[in-house]
Amino acid sequence: SKSLSDEENLKLFGKCNNPNGHGHNYKVVVTVRGEIDPVSGMVMNLTDLKEYMQEAIMEPLDHKNLDRDVPYFSEVVSTTENVAVFIWERLQQLLPPGSLYKVQVQETEHNVVVYKGEETIVK
Repeated sequence: SKSLSDEENLKLFGKCNNPNGHGHNYKVVVTVRGEIDPVSGMVMNLTDLKEYMQEAIMEPLDHKNLDRDVPYFSEVVSTTENVAVFIWERLQQLLPPGSLYKVQVQETEHNVVVYKGEETIVK
């Protein structure tokens, strides 16, 4: 965090506080909701959802240094919680209104964040 001293960052973020950055292979699960279309049997065409996810997640984030390459994170600390918020906000702009239910971002086997718009759940 740019608002903290080096010592405070080290205390708060531990081994994740590396001035040269560090990487993660995040796993993202997007859940949509809505009425099931009687003809297609789907809430949303999965091909469309994959395209939305490509635009909202992969294009801006894949193989990027979040702090250096993604303008959003120049002012926002790139925690998993904030990555989930970023993805939610991007998907909200693309998906049909009311269809986005939750975004789950898994940083490691043990660190998972679930974001549902107004609430963040850390497991």
